[in-house]
Amino acid sequence: MPVRDVVFPAGRQALYEKNRYSPAIRSNGFLFVSGQVGSREDGSPEPDLKAQVRLAFANLNAILKEAGCTFDDVIDVTAFIVDPHTHFETIWPVVHELWGDAPYPTLTGIGVTWLYGFQFEIKVIAKLPESAAA
Repeated sequence: MPVRDVVFPAGRQALYEKNRYSPAIRSNGFLFVSGQVGSREDGSPEPDLKAQVRLAFANLNAILKEAGCTFDDVIDVTAFIVDPHTHFETIWPVVHELWGDAPYPTLTGIGVTWLYGFQFEIKVIAKLPESAAA
């Protein structure tokens, strides 16, 4: 069985070990990133919804950076929103601030009822730059 090529962002390894999952795995030229939420260093949710979305992107970008990527390398996004009917209009303008310019990645949005105390989660697949794919 091949060993997983795990990417850990600085300062958050204990959180992933506690919850028993990898933040991201490099495989065949791609980076598969676990869903990222707006968690503080201790894993607790950021209470302000807009700040929570910004923190989710900051956590995502820390993983991308550790793997040698940026959000421009992201090709597929899955966004989870608790009660999107209520929260979409607050969340989506913040996402647009952080999304970057066209062409945009593909997107699947999913409304959910529970995210472990969070309101937003973002999961991505990125194409590793040639220098980071080895």
